[in-house]
Amino acid sequence: MVSKQAAEQLNRLTQAQRERLFYIEVKAFFCGDLTRADIERRFGVKPAASARDLSSYKSLAPNNLVYNASLRNYEPTDRFNPIFEHSADRVLAWFRDGYGDSLDLKIQRTVPCEAASDLVRPDLETLAVLTRSIAGRKQVKVNYLSLTSGSSTKTLSPLALADTGQRWHLRAYDCDRERFADFSITRIVKAKPLEIDIPLNQRIEADVQWARVVRLELVPHPGVEYPEAIEADYQMKDGMLVLDMRAPLVGYALRRWAVDCTLKHGLDPKQHHLYLKNPQTLYGVESAALAPGFAIPS
Repeated sequence: MVSKQAAEQLNRLTQAQRERLFYIEVKAFFCGDLTRADIERRFGVKPAASARDLSSYKSLAPNNLVYNASLRNYEPTDRFNPIFEHSADRVLAWFRDGYGDSLDLKIQRTVPCEAASDLVRPDLETLAVLTRSIAGRKQVKVNYLSLTSGSSTKTLSPLALADTGQRWHLRAYDCDRERFADFSITRIVKAKPLEIDIPLNQRIEADVQWARVVRLELVPHPGVEYPEAIEADYQMKDGMLVLDMRAPLVGYALRRWAVDCTLKHGLDPKQHHLYLKNPQTLYGVESAALAPGFAIPS
């Protein structure tokens, strides 16, 4: 737990200073070593500046780092207590992508880390058009490839980006079909910005499904022989993992995690390690059509 005094000192620093101290902490804590040269390479600063940053960090957390004279580096102590909040997702993304080590995306990664989710990569120019339109609340005209209807031209009111775990989607209002829907960004082969403001009834605030937050109660599938292994996988508390998620993402998540969403856990536990204990929470959720085994009772 960070002391009140340390928190106040952090708040007095500039954003640039906090970013450098954050890097010092992440590099030392998760990689086990840190040198002044690391800071100098990462931020392009002089030795005097890296020395000041290290001094600032040590004044905030005097028990976190120890200097190893033989290796000429700093190492985390057994009493290391982070002064910043860290999430596993952010740290793993740093290891996977190498960002934070250099602006050169081809640099060797700090820790070997690979992901099987790099098959689908949105086109950067298309992505830029969409994000600018979201930020500016402007409509776009796109050429879209659909599995059911093939190629078509659509006018969309882009609202938000969503990561389904397999691909990135655009949440948007489809002006032609007059409804809110999800669009796979990689199937948008061309996007043209329009100087047309998004009407109030097409904005994210009017999207009922997006505004709905669904509570999922996930438990080990009753057919699993050793449920404690599943509990460990998902860091369950009292045998359950509770998640709150926006309704448009729920179906994608349940399908990705292969959650048995039948009323009486009827799917094969060898393929479905998780079971949705409260399937009634999916009533009225449009994306629930993707949930394995889910059906509203007649």
